[in-house]
Amino acid sequence: MSANLRHIDVWLFDLDNTLYPVEAAFMGLIEKKMTAYVARATGLAHDDAFALQKRYLREHGTTLAGLMANHGIDPAAYLAEVHDVSLDSLVPDPALREALGRLPGRRLVFTNADAPHAVRVLDKLNLADRFEAVFHIASADFLPKPNPKTFDKLVADHAIDARAAAFFEDSEKNLAPAAVLGMTTVLVGPNAAVSAAPFVHHRTDRLASFLNAARVKESVQ
Repeated sequence: MSANLRHIDVWLFDLDNTLYPVEAAFMGLIEKKMTAYVARATGLAHDDAFALQKRYLREHGTTLAGLMANHGIDPAAYLAEVHDVSLDSLVPDPALREALGRLPGRRLVFTNADAPHAVRVLDKLNLADRFEAVFHIASADFLPKPNPKTFDKLVADHAIDARAAAFFEDSEKNLAPAAVLGMTTVLVGPNAAVSAAPFVHHRTDRLASFLNAARVKESVQ
């Protein structure tokens, strides 16, 4: 059955691997840059740097947060370096653009990436004008999802009624704080269907199709 989202008037979307498919393999390019940065910053061999990168991701929410906490790195320099990758693998999806356009109310991007990266990706996907704002890692004072303080700051900065908000995200753990606040959560991606987390309310491997099928307050196309 299609999702009943008639109560939603604020639509929050993660950026990477959510507004484009995982199959684009775009994040793989960034992750390689992350590993190289970690290796250089710590002096570790490649495999050990990769392991540390993933440990920081698990423990701190992002590799960046772990590097800041344990190595005092400059976040701006790190983000500029790891996001300096080709956008060639990203292809605009007219169906997703149309689906976003039918959603009533406000639409925001909520990402652990920085503002320049979000702007580049949204422009390449031809989706920039579908969103009123981007809440990025600097907006969150470099506290990444799933830190509850980051969700509180998002809600406060943009005057969001969490009970009337839906959050779309490819990372299951990032949906937990949203559900605590009363948001409707949607897990996106090829592994969404197997999620059994009670805080995940809806699951889809095709975002455009899910949005087009959802029951919403009104059509604003």
